[in-house]
Amino acid sequence: MGAAMRRIQAGNALSAFGLGFTVPYLYVYVAQVRDLGAGTAGVVLAVFAMAALVVLPFTGRVIDRRGPLPVVVGGAVLAAVGAVAMGVAASVPAAVLSAALLGAGTAVMQPALATMIVWCSAPSARTRAFATQFFLQNLGLGLGGLIGGQLVDVGRPGSFTLLFGVEAAMFLVLAAVAGTVRLPRTSGAASLPKEMAARAGGGGLRALLGHRAMVQLCVLGFVLFFACYGQFESGLAAYGTEAAGIDPSTLGVALAANTAVIVVAQFVVLRLVERRRRSRVVASVGLIWALAWVIAGYAGLGHGSQTMATAAFISTYALFGLGESMLSPTVAPLVADLAPEEMVGQYNAAFALVKQLALAVGPAVGGPMGAALHGPYIVTFVLFSLGVSVLALRLGRRLTPVQDQPSLALQKSRVVAVHKPEVVAAS
Repeated sequence: MGAAMRRIQAGNALSAFGLGFTVPYLYVYVAQVRDLGAGTAGVVLAVFAMAALVVLPFTGRVIDRRGPLPVVVGGAVLAAVGAVAMGVAASVPAAVLSAALLGAGTAVMQPALATMIVWCSAPSARTRAFATQFFLQNLGLGLGGLIGGQLVDVGRPGSFTLLFGVEAAMFLVLAAVAGTVRLPRTSGAASLPKEMAARAGGGGLRALLGHRAMVQLCVLGFVLFFACYGQFESGLAAYGTEAAGIDPSTLGVALAANTAVIVVAQFVVLRLVERRRRSRVVASVGLIWALAWVIAGYAGLGHGSQTMATAAFISTYALFGLGESMLSPTVAPLVADLAPEEMVGQYNAAFALVKQLALAVGPAVGGPMGAALHGPYIVTFVLFSLGVSVLALRLGRRLTPVQDQPSLALQKSRVVAVHKPEVVAAS
């Protein structure tokens, strides 16, 4: 890992650490600590998500025309301002505006950081680079949430101000660290021919929509995020407390189990998947998640003891974590490998937009179902998980052999190196 990549990964981990301080407590902070009510808290969370949907369609074009570095720095500064403002927000307009700034800033950083990783890594190293990013993100979020939970006190608004201050400081650290990164001069729109740069700034969306493999990957991505991340803190939490009788404190244990599996398994899983077809790895994730939903069904509908229901519910989150650790070295690098050189930012931003849409739709659909329609809820998401497997295998038929299995390129290069004829000097 080069110096530039180390700095990118370190900044990314620190920003995740800052987010972990506040994300689990945002609803409680707005509704109870600031006494703005549950309705306002819901609006704040919705604005946080909607801000991302507003800015992401424009982010990719800016990245491809100006480079990812100014977008990362600008997004980090914007998010820091939003975090500080949220920490002192005492009225509805202030909380909503703060959420918009925070949501927009964190959203634009995602595709920009992904593009920086692409620029600073060879295709053969991207699988490991994105796996490392995912590992550090989860480690940072987990540690931030753990430490933040020890500092937070609903009776002391100042404790929440401290948490948001720490979050803002971590964003500024990310901006400072990113500012020291020297990206390869051969990367970016500035080094492209004029006609390629024009595509990056102009008709890129039409080209992306005409790329069938990328469109299929976006559909697959939507189903992935809808069936997993979109349910963690909404439908699955509601199902656990209502159907399985899970104590609310157990939700924190389940999320901790999810993070622990990712942290422990990430690099073990990486060795198993980096020489296998990406489409088959993602298809395996669908089967693992289908099993997770079946176990969740037992927790709420199996009429077992409360201890067994609790263990099953925690196991569901752990299995989700195993699947996530398999996705990190496959999906994000595949987006980069599908993207033309002049459109890496737009491809990353498009996939981030799909993810954000799934995270917005997932709770809206899953929340009411998980709370009231317990059987249909489980059946629906078992089917969505199996749909992941079907979509992944269909996508595999549209990928080139190297796109589906990057290790083939390494094998070919080694064969060429071994059989390269020696040059005989003329006498």
